[in-house]
Amino acid sequence: MERMEPGMARIRIKDLRLRTFIGIKEEEINNRQDVLINASILYPAEMAVAINEIEHALNYRTITKAIISHVESNRFALLERLTQEVLDIVMQHEQVRYAEVEVDKPHALRFSESVSITLSAQR
Repeated sequence: MERMEPGMARIRIKDLRLRTFIGIKEEEINNRQDVLINASILYPAEMAVAINEIEHALNYRTITKAIISHVESNRFALLERLTQEVLDIVMQHEQVRYAEVEVDKPHALRFSESVSITLSAQR
């Protein structure tokens, strides 16, 4: 996790549960499965703090809606690809200085609660 500097805000999107086509087996290709998305986003928030208006903040609702739309309307063979595409959506916003995205695929392994991939980017 990136170190916080003064004036930076961390937005956390926690446990965003979506359904999508993820995997390479026939059953996975033909049936939607749950994925659980967590994102941590750092951006400079001095103006949002000082002025207290949405125009000066990073709009997490806009980001979340874009993630939901993309994940639910596409197909993914690999968890790595899905995770990267979600990270790309977050990084499209110029205000973002650092982002980390983790995508869990529940019950992907027989005796495991889930398997996850985490990717990050910074500017």
